[in-house]
Amino acid sequence: AAQGTMNNLTFGNEKYQYYETIAGGYGAGNGFDGVSARQVHMTNSRLTDPEVLEWRYPVVVEEFSIRKNSGGKGKWRGGNGTIRKIKVLEDMEISVLSSHREVPPPGLNGGSAGKAGENSIDRRNGTSLKLKGCDNVKIKSGDTIHIETPGGGGFGKE
Repeated sequence: AAQGTMNNLTFGNEKYQYYETIAGGYGAGNGFDGVSARQVHMTNSRLTDPEVLEWRYPVVVEEFSIRKNSGGKGKWRGGNGTIRKIKVLEDMEISVLSSHREVPPPGLNGGSAGKAGENSIDRRNGTSLKLKGCDNVKIKSGDTIHIETPGGGGFGKE
């Protein structure tokens, strides 16, 4: 299985509003590895370039990378998810709508599951707030939105 259909993030306040879909891991199949960091099922969209996002919104993109070893193992390996960290520079409200946070994307024919995703807010005071797959929370300037998308399931026994 793939990352699921949803890894959506919105943030904003009275002046700014932003919506994005974040890529994750695509599941492996008979004869092929899954694809890493790919929009799966729901959308054919692309993310806003970090430079444009930072220019238009009071945010800093601290990280956007491939989530290594998040794809399931197997004869053919599942694709890896992504890590997305965005620091806000004004008080905002965020909402997240995401799949496979409780149950990881399963593997098939003896392949192992990919890693489940995780959502959190890294507070400027050093604490962290774990978010549910579907959640809404107010955040303060200096807090960081931290989204780790699921990896895809593997296929076949190693």
